[in-house]
Amino acid sequence: MEFKDYYGILGVERGVSDEDLRRAYRKLARQFHPDVSKEPNAEGRMRDINEAYDVLRDPAKRAAYDDLAAGVSATASAGGGFRARRGWDEGFEFSSAGSGEDADFSEFFSSLFGSGARRRSSRGFRASGEDHHATIEVDLEDTLHGATREISLRSMQMDAQGRPRLRQRKLSVRIPPGIREGQRIRLSGQGMPGYAGEPAGDLYLEVRLKPHRLYRVDGRDLSLTLPVAPWEAALGATVTAPTPGGPVEVAVPAGSRSGSKLRLKGRGLPGQPPGDLYLELEIALPPADSPAAREAYRELARAAPFDPRAKLGA
Repeated sequence: MEFKDYYGILGVERGVSDEDLRRAYRKLARQFHPDVSKEPNAEGRMRDINEAYDVLRDPAKRAAYDDLAAGVSATASAGGGFRARRGWDEGFEFSSAGSGEDADFSEFFSSLFGSGARRRSSRGFRASGEDHHATIEVDLEDTLHGATREISLRSMQMDAQGRPRLRQRKLSVRIPPGIREGQRIRLSGQGMPGYAGEPAGDLYLEVRLKPHRLYRVDGRDLSLTLPVAPWEAALGATVTAPTPGGPVEVAVPAGSRSGSKLRLKGRGLPGQPPGDLYLELEIALPPADSPAAREAYRELARAAPFDPRAKLGA
């Protein structure tokens, strides 16, 4: 994915004033609008211009973008290979205001601000408040059992003199059991206030799951790497495996290999239906760290001649 230099697209410097930003946008819009422009690839240029203006005109998006861009290397800025660091936008709260154009924004924009950030706000003297969007990270245990957590959010708002100011607020959020990566929690009335008595907008929290020390998440399913001894894999055995609901006894079939999977139905994330838990077997070799252990390996080599590279044809 290519990193987009929004300041370069609009031909402005960092720290540009709102008025100069609008002036630059209008000049480029007159030049590249597809209805009037004869420039090559005017439609693509206009999409980039709308996208850059949408970000830089919004104080919260601009602050978050500047923070991200400060850590991007010149190599990533020049072309492919860019990927935003995990949690770069943690705690930032974005409005849903668009640029006024029905632009099809880029993968770069969507990866940073989400598709919800493209929606256009209400207009007119009487208008509902804009929706806000933010991202929160949730522990896997909270999705398994449900929880109520206090979160802190930051957003940029204009003061009485029209200057952007960072505002922080704390909210209590109920995390329902079984919520998955990418799903959203809606907090009614926690967006921007409405105008002329109209209702406030909502706050949408997009959920990210924190990496877990044991389990990997795929939708509602969970995966766990389960180490087994060579004799357990070769001869079969009953071993104890951890699950979100507590340890259980599972049967390892004789002749199992590394990468083989055992399925425990219904032991994944809760839901209708619940997900499954997959145990991926990994054969763990005992260390040859004593004379007795080394002799046991030599005896195994004599008793069970085996060439693990036979299929390579060397």
